[in-house]
Amino acid sequence: MAKLMIVTQVYENYAWNEDGTLGTGADAYWKAKGGSEYVVKNIDINCAREIAERATALVEQFNDAFRESVIGWTVEQDDYLTEFEQSQLDYEGKILFPVVELTV
Repeated sequence: MAKLMIVTQVYENYAWNEDGTLGTGADAYWKAKGGSEYVVKNIDINCAREIAERATALVEQFNDAFRESVIGWTVEQDDYLTEFEQSQLDYEGKILFPVVELTV
């Protein structure tokens, strides 16, 4: 078994009209604001692409003010830790904020 790691990019719309409404469509101004990591545990690596597609449908969001889209995914060993999880172990001795786990 293995883990499927999913990485996203978040964008926020910074376009405000003079009347205080949010600019949309061609008037939108999307600014990158970081992203998130998600994990699907205990996957069959032969089904990784199918699982990634189902997981993508769970995490992607699109509206006039906010967008989160998957920018990549990888299959990792069961003991794989994200950089943030590893730093928590290194500095705190335990993982207080694990990566978000998806059930697909």
